[in-house]
Amino acid sequence: MGVFEIGLLYVGGALLLLLTGMPIAFALGLAAMIAMLIFMPVVVVFAIPETLFSELDNFTLLAVPLFILMGTAIGKTRAAADLYNALYAWLYRLPGGLGVANVAGCVVFSAMCGSSPATCAAIGGMGIPEMRRRGYSDQLSTGLIAAGGTLGILIPPSITLIIYGIIAEQSIGRLFMAGVVPGAALAGLFAIWVILSSWRDLRRTRAISGPSVVAESYSWSDRFKTLPRLLPFLILIGMILYALYGGVATPSEVAGVGAFAVLVFVALLYGCYRWRDLKPILGSAAQESCMIMMIVAMSFVFTYVMSYLHITQSAAEWLIEAEMSRWVFLLLINLLMLLLGCFLPPVTIILMVTPVVLPAVIAAGFDPIWFGIMMTINMELGMITPPVGLNLFVIKGIAPDVSLRSIVAGVIPFILIIMGFMVLLAIFPEIVLWLPNLMIGQ
Repeated sequence: MGVFEIGLLYVGGALLLLLTGMPIAFALGLAAMIAMLIFMPVVVVFAIPETLFSELDNFTLLAVPLFILMGTAIGKTRAAADLYNALYAWLYRLPGGLGVANVAGCVVFSAMCGSSPATCAAIGGMGIPEMRRRGYSDQLSTGLIAAGGTLGILIPPSITLIIYGIIAEQSIGRLFMAGVVPGAALAGLFAIWVILSSWRDLRRTRAISGPSVVAESYSWSDRFKTLPRLLPFLILIGMILYALYGGVATPSEVAGVGAFAVLVFVALLYGCYRWRDLKPILGSAAQESCMIMMIVAMSFVFTYVMSYLHITQSAAEWLIEAEMSRWVFLLLINLLMLLLGCFLPPVTIILMVTPVVLPAVIAAGFDPIWFGIMMTINMELGMITPPVGLNLFVIKGIAPDVSLRSIVAGVIPFILIIMGFMVLLAIFPEIVLWLPNLMIGQ
């Protein structure tokens, strides 16, 4: 049996296990162990614990559970509601101001936790009912939060970019900087679409229901009253960004200080210092962290087997030697990741795909930092693309009375926006590379 047949059997078997609904970490680990028993010396199986420990013994990985802790500390307290209400008080005069406030809420929450489902759940739990109550259509209300939640894996600090940086052996600081401009630009495009769509929806709703649509106003005094609870978190975000981009500390050190600061803030501002208050925060953070770290650990074993059996090297050589233009190659890679993104979470895709395609990507002349951002944006698409986009089902859980068909209809414009934005980044890679090159250099 040749390397191609072994690789096809190995990867196909892993995907089959994943599609059965088996937990991702167990599916990857089981596929790797079966391949070890069939194609590799038995003694290698006994080295699995050592392999897992050596790969997880990475200081940079410590940033993952700490950033998750930051997000859960906000999401499990009234901090998220205060953040949301404050943003609306300042943005309500804009056409579609509530929708724009939801986009801004997704941006700020993303900058605190780096998780797409967490962003989607935290902002959507408040935003979707409020938007529907104020005359926004079900499609726009749900589609906006589903798409806005995807910003959580692009806007730094991003858990996805941390994992990519470790696997691709790229600077996480440069990756974080590279995500700033695309993240802000994509959020701006979302906001523009929301303004146009909400103006249309609200006009139609007011024509039908008249004064039943809720209208609110906030004085300057009301706006300034929101600042005492909002400012500490904005200051914390500023400190995190300064420390990361100013070279003051590593991502893991920043995550540690940030997690501690958030816990202090929620204790002082919201009285969350008793065990009954801290238990859901710590429990949720531990659960999500363990899930991600198990996936990371088993993916290291999975990719180790691929490398041992020369599957990775052979695939990279085939991609490099294939007679296709670099743009056709990039298109095929993006189609592959989009297909996988419909079924698998971003962390799994990065750990499975990056070792195979990155050598060919570099050989084709693409910058690995730029490719990491493109890969992340592509996985944003996967999270809102039917049939099994993760954020679609998070939204369905938040708004069970809205049909999945309406949610899908709501995300289609945002899917088109993201696709068009990816084409723009391919034509003008400087949009991604300008900030890291300015701050750190080539």
